[in-house]
Amino acid sequence: MSEERKTLGQREQMTDLERLRHSASHVLATALLKIWPEAQFAAGPPVENGFYYDVDLPHRISPDDFEKIEAEMQKEIKANHPFERIEVSREEALALGKQGRLAALGERSEPSKYKLDIIQNIPPNEKISLYRSGEFIDLCAGPHVKRTGDVGAFKLTNVASAYYKGDEANPQLQRIYGTAFKTKKELDEYFAMLEEAKKRDHRKLGKELELFVFDDDVGPGLPMFLPRGAVIAEELEKLAKETEFAAGYQRVRTPHIARESLYKKSRHIPYYAESMFPPMQLKREDEEFQTKSKRLEDLQMIAESKRESPDEYSEFKQLQHELLESDKYYLKAMNCPHHHKLFAAVPRSYRDLPLRFAEYGTCYRYEKSGELFGLMRVRSLQMNDAHLYMTPEQFEQEFNAVNEMYLNYFKLFGIDKYLMRFSTHDPAKLGQKFVDEPELWKKTEEMTRNVLKNSGINYVEVPNEAAFYGPKVDVQAWSVIGREFSIATNQVDFAQPRFFDLRYKDRDNVDKIPICIHRAPLGTHERFIGFLIEHYAGNFPLWLSPEQVRILTISDEPNLLDYSRSVLNELRAHQVRAEIDESTDKINGKIQRAEQMKVHTMFVIGKRDTEANAVSVRVHGKGNLGAKPGAEAIAEILTSIKERRAS
Repeated sequence: MSEERKTLGQREQMTDLERLRHSASHVLATALLKIWPEAQFAAGPPVENGFYYDVDLPHRISPDDFEKIEAEMQKEIKANHPFERIEVSREEALALGKQGRLAALGERSEPSKYKLDIIQNIPPNEKISLYRSGEFIDLCAGPHVKRTGDVGAFKLTNVASAYYKGDEANPQLQRIYGTAFKTKKELDEYFAMLEEAKKRDHRKLGKELELFVFDDDVGPGLPMFLPRGAVIAEELEKLAKETEFAAGYQRVRTPHIARESLYKKSRHIPYYAESMFPPMQLKREDEEFQTKSKRLEDLQMIAESKRESPDEYSEFKQLQHELLESDKYYLKAMNCPHHHKLFAAVPRSYRDLPLRFAEYGTCYRYEKSGELFGLMRVRSLQMNDAHLYMTPEQFEQEFNAVNEMYLNYFKLFGIDKYLMRFSTHDPAKLGQKFVDEPELWKKTEEMTRNVLKNSGINYVEVPNEAAFYGPKVDVQAWSVIGREFSIATNQVDFAQPRFFDLRYKDRDNVDKIPICIHRAPLGTHERFIGFLIEHYAGNFPLWLSPEQVRILTISDEPNLLDYSRSVLNELRAHQVRAEIDESTDKINGKIQRAEQMKVHTMFVIGKRDTEANAVSVRVHGKGNLGAKPGAEAIAEILTSIKERRAS
């Protein structure tokens, strides 16, 4: 797969920080040339969280080289060279490339081979420009900061291998990564965030807190939730069911597999086939199959005797084709086709609309092994899915209601930073990546755009990323340490209701096709739990905590144990996830174990607590809160859980 080249328009939209990082990549290339003059360079763009430059160099660069490279970069920044833009003709650019002058400190005996290739791919009508900073001249469309001294604080972070243009048929280069910020303070904060992110990594915490596992015999990308992790999934599902019931949703259940014909009707085959598991082929054994099989045997004998008529030969070939084709079934990659069938199962009237079907349906998607990543990218996923069927007049209210549901969830989970990405189609890819309905694309995109504008929701518009059946809004959220996640989606579908011939009777008893919204405010259990693990650093609020209360006894005296068990029974009678540590360890050891497992609340019970019908309350992250009457402490636990408090 080739890497897409940024257009001039996209370059003009670079932020100040991206310009700074783009400039830092030129400073990096200059420093590399000062140390290794033979270095050849390909691309050096800004990327999320930093920049890189691809270099072809016999010396194998390692992190051990970073210190001397950074020292040379500091010299270039201190020299404060201006970034000078120079427009040249195609012929001039090619001549400089042949002289080895591009991405170099002077003319060289070897041509600038990668830059020459890049020139060949610049559109004929596009201006060609170079950027000079000190002795370094590079083929570049810009933009940059004014001077090398404006680059600010930087640090090299990593080195990796990368094929030129991302194509395995091309040479393998060394990709040197770095990051840069305007100030040292921002740089230090960024690396502090990375360190915190390592501590919060959901894969690390998932293992330590016994939440989920992957197993080679089960297969990559197929997570299994241990009891403590299953609790979180069940609490999220409970939250969704309560929220959706209040919003007028109806719950449905559908199977994990379906015939190929269903996905052909929905157009997931061919548009989505690459993301689906290969089909299962089942042999047919019904009466019709048996009859046709017997007829095929008879025709086979006639054919062998060479006495068949043209009609018999034609029938023989047709039956051969039919019977050799097995019945194909696919693992469900999405719930929508099943829900469309449920809509069609009963005659519908405008009085039934809007109709909202909800299901935590398990889906299976064939993600490439190299793209699998903990709970964030998996092959088995339980989706907070629903499909809403409505009239055009109901669209704005329904779409807004879904967005409001997002916002209420964000408030509950303390998600303060989020962005809605409004994805539209590319007219040039109709019939390939997108359903070929140009007028319906325009209409539904305009409807969605108007709703977003009228609601005042923060969003950006992104071309060429719509679902194949309509525009969509994906929700990007940031955890408390600033890591970005894609956690929810709200999609408009004008196409599948037509493919399935879904109908409702309007007020005039005329058949109409509904609009459909696909929505998943909590995304999938897998990804959302991964997000929450990192967001909370495993310190879940009480209502979501796998183990809500652990009772720690100071001694094993019979009276103390009897009282502790009565407290435990009272908690569990109210469905509180409570356990008791009756081990003979000292109390400090018990507390340490509970803290390590991030148990939300501990009831420490000693002789005095028993005599006073009290408990000593300790909360993870807050320490000892003192003794309270047992009934009062339990009442506070129940209230906090019921209200889904944030701490």
